[in-house]
Amino acid sequence: MEQNIRALEKQLNDFDAGARAEALTGLLDLVNQGAIELPPTNDVANMHCHTFFSYNGYGYSPTALAWLARREGYKLMGIVDFDVLDGVDEFLVAADRVAVRPSTGMETRAFMPEFADREINSPGEPGVTYHMGIGFTSSHVPEEESETGSLSGAAGILADMRERAADRNRDQVSRINDYLDVVAIDYQRDVLPLTPSGNATERHICAAYVRAAAQRTTDPVAFWSKKLNAPREKVAAIIDDGPAIQNLVRSGLMKAGSVGYVKPGPATFPSVEEVNQVIVACGALPCITWLDGTSEGEQAAEELFGLMIEKGGVALNIVPDRNWNISDPQEKQIKLQHLYDVVNLALELDLPINVGTEMNAFGKPLIDDFSAPELAPVRDTFLDGAYFIYGHTALARSLDLGYQSAWAKGHLPTRADRNRFYTQAGRLILPGIAGRAVLKGMAAEPEPDVILARLREQ
Repeated sequence: MEQNIRALEKQLNDFDAGARAEALTGLLDLVNQGAIELPPTNDVANMHCHTFFSYNGYGYSPTALAWLARREGYKLMGIVDFDVLDGVDEFLVAADRVAVRPSTGMETRAFMPEFADREINSPGEPGVTYHMGIGFTSSHVPEEESETGSLSGAAGILADMRERAADRNRDQVSRINDYLDVVAIDYQRDVLPLTPSGNATERHICAAYVRAAAQRTTDPVAFWSKKLNAPREKVAAIIDDGPAIQNLVRSGLMKAGSVGYVKPGPATFPSVEEVNQVIVACGALPCITWLDGTSEGEQAAEELFGLMIEKGGVALNIVPDRNWNISDPQEKQIKLQHLYDVVNLALELDLPINVGTEMNAFGKPLIDDFSAPELAPVRDTFLDGAYFIYGHTALARSLDLGYQSAWAKGHLPTRADRNRFYTQAGRLILPGIAGRAVLKGMAAEPEPDVILARLREQ
């Protein structure tokens, strides 16, 4: 039985969507038979998990992440992928099946001319900011057709974002190939098959180079030691540790100052306004992102957030673990205070907070340690943010009454009004099919108080 369970859980990460759905059915059948006992859910959340549609350090698919959440007793979970919405529909369906409260999102890099001479949250890249949208309810993007027959509007911007990322990847591979010579790879042949839908990242490229070196050199340790200018003993110690050697290759070939790096400019990435156009067209929420408060841009957080709010930002994303779980006491004290300060600023600016661990590298936590004393002052705020985005997602999916709807703008005119309502709703709406059934049983466009009253009666 244990072998059967492990096989089904492995199948959850198959590149074939039908196989993933079949595996989840098999696991839920075992739950119904009593062969798998699921724990009670805890009031914890990871609302920022990358899936294998961009890169997950554990290889998790959207379906696998939904199952992970329920198997471990996480009450809420959200996915976020780079430049694509490919996993949105799958995750929402899987979350319904396992009764986990979901959110879905997209992350990208954007250029912000007002901060062109200041580093924000992309190290070494002034003017470049990681930017997110959260609370999507479909993988479909509204389409418009231009006079030339090509996609325009939100769909056109998203297609352009994906193509820009692919162009950057191909250019990077070309430059690295010239340097590595005997382990040159082909982007189409060696990189894209590592992804389920052709959305490759630097981490996929690193994996392809590590594999090529293992196959085409007689001494991969000597090869990487020479090409990365790294001590042989350092390379030898990690050559069989896939994530570790890939991180070393990525640092030596792709980061600032390396052969594969090209400094970005205003034309390298879309603008924040363009990204927000896609997010809002989909009924989702533009979300500012925070690193750790040490950059020049984040030191000017009030100015930065003010500009982002003017551009449409309504929430803030934080990865808590890198702001407190730090071995150096002095660095920890500085970054932990920055964390408390930015949370207080977000509350002042009516920005709900989305938190998670990313999982975009092996070894990152599956969930934040909500019991950590360092997180005690901000834990409730983090959970409020998770329930807020779940409340929006549930109401948008079932009643088309999400945060960006005309209904919300009419009944809840301020961001503070919407934050309170969707947070309360998120805490009351049951997960999965049961919660959706209650919402769909409501009359069309009820008053906010009526919705909350009905939810309290369920």
